[in-house]
Amino acid sequence: MERRDMLKLMATLPLGTWSLASDDVRTAADRTAAVFLADQPEPFTPAFFNALEWRTVRTLVDIVIPRDDRSGNATDAGVPEFMDFIMVEYTGNRARMRSGLGWLNAESRTRYGKPFPDISAAEQTAIVEDIAWPRRAKPEHAAGVQFFNAFRDLTATGFFTSLVGIRDLGYQGNMPTAAWTGCPPEVLAHIGVKP
Repeated sequence: MERRDMLKLMATLPLGTWSLASDDVRTAADRTAAVFLADQPEPFTPAFFNALEWRTVRTLVDIVIPRDDRSGNATDAGVPEFMDFIMVEYTGNRARMRSGLGWLNAESRTRYGKPFPDISAAEQTAIVEDIAWPRRAKPEHAAGVQFFNAFRDLTATGFFTSLVGIRDLGYQGNMPTAAWTGCPPEVLAHIGVKP
């Protein structure tokens, strides 16, 4: 399973770690889309994140979902803005987000002397690799692992509910068809069903 396919699947799972319901996600996605569709002369100003947290979020979401030949990255999709709306509206998530970002920047300063957004891409990847795989993580990285897993889920949800993510999925919406000819043979073969 490719990484984007795995993230699509994760985006459909409940977000219990962030205490969100599907209506909460829909509201935040709609508000994010409105920001991106509006003609705004000024860049978005986060209401929850401070300047370092905002740079950290923007860096980390693009590590989780980078730009590829199919679509833009998480920042292109408005995931940082989506997260800011979530933190503003659903206050029970704030402490978890703030402490996780704090852990990430503290770990970066300990290892490399600078906050996470200011270190090299290779150094960022080294930290993420240490917290992205729970079974391989060292006990001292437990807080980072817990944060990153929840952050990754929220990133996937923000991406795949955005205009960029919906295009990435190939979702066409409610499209009328003249006739239904059944499931394509290549799909049936892929799932092991014979016509």
